[in-house]
Amino acid sequence: MEATYIDRILEYGIPVGLNILYAVIILIVGRILVGIINGIIRRLLVKSKTEDTLVKFVISLTKITLMVIVVIAALNQIGVQTTSFVAIIGAAGLAIGFAMQGSLANFAAGVLLIIFKPFKVGDFIEGGGSTGTVDAVQIFNTILKTPDNKKVIVPNSKLTGENITNYSAMEQRRIDMVFGIGYDDDIKKAKSTLERIIGEDDRILKDPAPTVAVSELGDSSINFVVRPWVKTSDYWAVYFDVTEKVKLTFDAEGISIPFPQRDVHLYQEEKAS
Repeated sequence: MEATYIDRILEYGIPVGLNILYAVIILIVGRILVGIINGIIRRLLVKSKTEDTLVKFVISLTKITLMVIVVIAALNQIGVQTTSFVAIIGAAGLAIGFAMQGSLANFAAGVLLIIFKPFKVGDFIEGGGSTGTVDAVQIFNTILKTPDNKKVIVPNSKLTGENITNYSAMEQRRIDMVFGIGYDDDIKKAKSTLERIIGEDDRILKDPAPTVAVSELGDSSINFVVRPWVKTSDYWAVYFDVTEKVKLTFDAEGISIPFPQRDVHLYQEEKAS
């Protein structure tokens, strides 16, 4: 009788034990292979100068996906029916996908921003209804720092779904300014004065050449457009300095800067006697 029990234990136990052993081997070897594959993917992404945030996300997603496959293979080896298990995972993934449509859209947009790089950290941009310096580009959102030092978190889908203006992308920018003089002032003198102010600033580029021209005969003033080209990093400094210098120089040269005026005539109605 005892021999019969032993025979049955050996008959059923050895295959089960071997299957468990094979499952453990699958887990161990699978984990090693996942590490090797992740290492190869990491090196390829780093070599292609992919953004560090995207590298970490891709590595994490790849590891989770491959480990799920390894675990399913190990469970299948010991006789667990994995068909229904896979179906449950698929259904759960679908439900999660519907529940996180907005987040998935932001994720997809984040991947596009990191791959195509319409801007980088440190660029001054306008997009998604906000303006500021890019502080970080993350998978789900982009963080901007406004000129008055506010932190703005913009969903990536808003950035990719609208126009993006990158003020830092080009090495040179044109400054557009308008200065008005009175109708009694000398146009030629005013124009030569503006040209002299522009020519005296070493930060203003000679090529492309700056433009100084009469643009409008307004209601209260003759308006000049002044359009110098500068390095992008010098934009605001030149803008402020030239504006101040024009005012001071016009005052010294006796050139007026008029402001809108309106003449009001009062008529006194005579009362009938």
